[in-house]
Amino acid sequence: MNKKLENNFIRIDEILLTLHDKESALAGKSAKILGIKEKEIIRCSIAKRAIDSRKKENILFVYSVNVEIKDPQGYLSRQKRLSATMKKRARRHNVRWQKPYIYEVKKVAVDCSHRPVVVGTGPSGLFCALILAEAGLKPLVVERGRDVDARINDVNTFFSKGKLNLNSNVQFGEGGAGTFSDGKLYTNVKDSRTKYIFDQLIEAGVPKRISVDAQPHIGTDKLRIVVKSLREKIIDFGGEVRFDTCLTDLEIDNGKIVAITFNEKEKVLVDSLVVAIGHSARDTYQMLYDRSLEMQAKSFSVGLRIEHLADTINKSQYGKYCDHPRLPAARYKLVAHLKDKRSVYTFCMCPGGFVIAASSENGMVAVNGMSLNAQGGTNSNSALMVNVGPEDFESDHPLAGIEFQRIWERAAFVSGGKDYCAPAQRVGDFLKGLPSGEVGSVTPTYKPGVVMTSLSECLPNYVIESIKLALPVLDRKMKGFAQEDALLVGVETRSSAPVKLMRNESLQSNIEGIYPTGEGSGYAGGIISAAIDGIKVAESIISKF
Repeated sequence: MNKKLENNFIRIDEILLTLHDKESALAGKSAKILGIKEKEIIRCSIAKRAIDSRKKENILFVYSVNVEIKDPQGYLSRQKRLSATMKKRARRHNVRWQKPYIYEVKKVAVDCSHRPVVVGTGPSGLFCALILAEAGLKPLVVERGRDVDARINDVNTFFSKGKLNLNSNVQFGEGGAGTFSDGKLYTNVKDSRTKYIFDQLIEAGVPKRISVDAQPHIGTDKLRIVVKSLREKIIDFGGEVRFDTCLTDLEIDNGKIVAITFNEKEKVLVDSLVVAIGHSARDTYQMLYDRSLEMQAKSFSVGLRIEHLADTINKSQYGKYCDHPRLPAARYKLVAHLKDKRSVYTFCMCPGGFVIAASSENGMVAVNGMSLNAQGGTNSNSALMVNVGPEDFESDHPLAGIEFQRIWERAAFVSGGKDYCAPAQRVGDFLKGLPSGEVGSVTPTYKPGVVMTSLSECLPNYVIESIKLALPVLDRKMKGFAQEDALLVGVETRSSAPVKLMRNESLQSNIEGIYPTGEGSGYAGGIISAAIDGIKVAESIISKF
């Protein structure tokens, strides 16, 4: 066999199956596309699977497959004699050779003077620490919040009693903000490191289907298992993980980081500091600014959560097949481009999920979405967002976006009754400019609870007006989206970091030895992109040795 083909496989895209077809038919369809007999195929495995529900009367599964064949050299020789029809078919299905990708961690053979310190246990921090640990650098990983089991208790206490723990909540604690989310794993970032990340997640106990689903998700229940598994692996490789440990100060000498302080009293010498804080670490942002770490305000989005009955979304997306056992809870992704206005888009859609309390500071209400792995809840929800930027903030200070968030989170706290209940309004009333007195057919999932009111004072006028204009547009795109009983809950302000921590080509900040990374530093937009960025930072640190 030609060595160039050894261990390679053929990738085929756009193979269609109906709801009634079995996946075992993929091998036969692949053979037909390749112009070979099915018995010549050694293995046909699913690489990617998506649902095409644009035609409700004929919903399709769309597959990409990896095919291993017995005689690759013979197949290549036959390609020269393919008919025009077969060549056209190969182009339509994007038939090509692929080589398996294996991520290898470079081992460090020398001892460093001080072990790297990773601040934050979100996906960026965890995967950065994992790579550093595998390389033999024995990182110290610190998290201001508590371990995931203790954190769950603190979050449940907040949901049930409205008692907020400032360091252990939906934003802070083991696993970062993603631990209480839908656990979405799809990303627009094209990076070969993604396979390594998925392999680690599957090894940690996530269902293998995440590696093939076009829009994979874990669910908060599975994420809790994953973060503990990653923590244990870091420790097994020689790393150390500490909770209830907050970065409170930096010591800088001649433009280099030399020491850090935890909890305002414990000093640790360091020459490589990974800043993997989340987008809600407002006090840490302030400390970094005070220590002259270069940063700038950035755009993000604010808006509301919109909640429907899951059955409504399923019927809208799947039509008569809404109850088909092979179809998951339906999702959507919508945008309304408004003339002379800001665009409005759905974000972080949670099929069969819940609207949750995402506050991390006293006297403020922020909401987010979450779902379990099964996505079997009665309601589905999504953020309904409008972009805002530095031009909307009241100053040109790098942290002005944080103050912008606080203004509207305080307003929501007041509108909700000042006890962490969230203000809510039926869509029909919202469009008419009337306060809501009671809920309709959609029962709110937010805990500690909602106060039916008007949301007009909870966000800037231009955001409220943009959402009002967008709702009918989005309803034309997906029937039932703007139904009167759909519920709006506010406010969502933590879509992404409001600030970017600047870094150079070596991924270091203007202070040598400090490596900003992940979503909280402005370099990612979800679990996978954050994990990828953390791995890149680990590689940069390893390269120094």
